[in-house]
Amino acid sequence: MLLVNWRDTGHPEGGGSERYVERMAEGLAGAGYRVEIQCAAYPGATPGEWRDGVRYRRRGNKFGVYAHALRAIRRARADLVVDVQNGMPFFARLVAGCPVLVLVHHVHKEQWISALGETLGRIGWWIESRLAPWLFRRCRYVTVSEVTKAELAGLGIERERVTVVPNGLDAPPACVSERDTTPTLVAVSRLVPHKRIEHAIDAVARLARRWPSLRLEVVGQGPWEEVLRGHAASRGVADRVVLHGWVDEQAKHEILARSWLHLCPSVKEGWGIVIMEAAAHGVPSIAYRAAGGVTESIVEGRTGLLADDFDDFTDRIDGLLADGLRRAEMGLAGAERAGRYSWDASVGQFESLVREVAGLPAPRPRVLAIAPPGNPHESRYPAAAAG
Repeated sequence: MLLVNWRDTGHPEGGGSERYVERMAEGLAGAGYRVEIQCAAYPGATPGEWRDGVRYRRRGNKFGVYAHALRAIRRARADLVVDVQNGMPFFARLVAGCPVLVLVHHVHKEQWISALGETLGRIGWWIESRLAPWLFRRCRYVTVSEVTKAELAGLGIERERVTVVPNGLDAPPACVSERDTTPTLVAVSRLVPHKRIEHAIDAVARLARRWPSLRLEVVGQGPWEEVLRGHAASRGVADRVVLHGWVDEQAKHEILARSWLHLCPSVKEGWGIVIMEAAAHGVPSIAYRAAGGVTESIVEGRTGLLADDFDDFTDRIDGLLADGLRRAEMGLAGAERAGRYSWDASVGQFESLVREVAGLPAPRPRVLAIAPPGNPHESRYPAAAAG
């Protein structure tokens, strides 16, 4: 199995979509498949490594990764290629000598122009909405939510070709943190423009007089960090906004465990893994109704709230801060629901789809003998590995 993806989880801009890809890859490896991920290089990363039974190969930057991926696809002796389409596909169908499965987390219509400007953004959206559906017109798709499945149908991709395999969830680690005695908001996110962490900061500024001790903790890294730091200063709430940057998993969960509410003001999410992570700690989330997959990861009125615009977003934060009983009820419902999700279940669904698309029998589980990085004899893709 060869999966081509823009980034891996070690990339400074890696996030939930990369975690999904890697958990599926690790699950396939554990089930007996030989699995390789081809992705972009980044400072401090090795060109290749084995991790949890998966061979990683990193070549090219955020743009050059596409040419390297096409070369790897063309040379691979794979039974299946998974083309991870984060807006821009890898065009695997052009060179693959085997079936291609297209993985789409969400449709990027709203993000193209904000990321690339008017001209390039329109070209990007044309590729995603017109060219890619035509190129992959005979391929199967997999996505993480019914919302994205409906969006793909809107691009002309027949529903019967799209399978939903939701994100899983790890059981949260034991935490020593208790709920803060003062109102604490948290946003866990990559720091990039379309995540709109400015809205969380603006909400703090608007509610500061009503909630004198209100605080926002932002967990995550990305190129937008200094912009957000400046935005908090310009709104007069620099002393109320903590930008933690990258933290390890334990620290992330400790912050979630002590928070009152989790904010997800993103333009678009395929699902929002962190919404379920917050729920596992009994922390309700507030997001925008138009953001897609969050309408499934949040059960409106039961595990969190969905807002229609910024004023509504702020009002809903204010209302839940003031209603401790409702917060507690949502927290209990969210924790109960989060307990129903697991990566094992999602991997099982993904593996069944892989076997169907590739026409493979179920493999026998095996104990992986992981070779040191750079040993091409442990790869199904020797020509690519040698490159």
